[in-house]
Amino acid sequence: MTSTAPDAYPGQRLGLPRDGAGSVARVGRRIGALVIDYGAAYLISGFFAFDALAILAIFGAIQIVFLPTLQASPGHRIFGLRLEMVGGGWVGLWRPIIRTLLLIVVIPAVIWDADQRGLHDKAVGTILVRR
Repeated sequence: MTSTAPDAYPGQRLGLPRDGAGSVARVGRRIGALVIDYGAAYLISGFFAFDALAILAIFGAIQIVFLPTLQASPGHRIFGLRLEMVGGGWVGLWRPIIRTLLLIVVIPAVIWDADQRGLHDKAVGTILVRR
């Protein structure tokens, strides 16, 4: 069955389950995780009276530190998500850096394919799934 069929679901082409553990992370959970991570960066920067660029730098640092070590940012963990390679496995060290830079640019993160993978994930071969 192809992904253009009416009963296709995000992740089907990639061999992922429709729902539950291992299924593609849906928009609501992604936005929630983003709000948690960005909020944490905002709070941390407030302690040092930093500006908007500092908030983005702290947000980026949170992503780059936690994605390769825990397979998830703090927001991802709270919302039951993890980042993995499309075929499974560890994302390595360079993928979180490229992914985060593209996420900060915003545009790649809001352009999705049929599997609800943003361009920032497609560029590095990762996918955000439910734990």
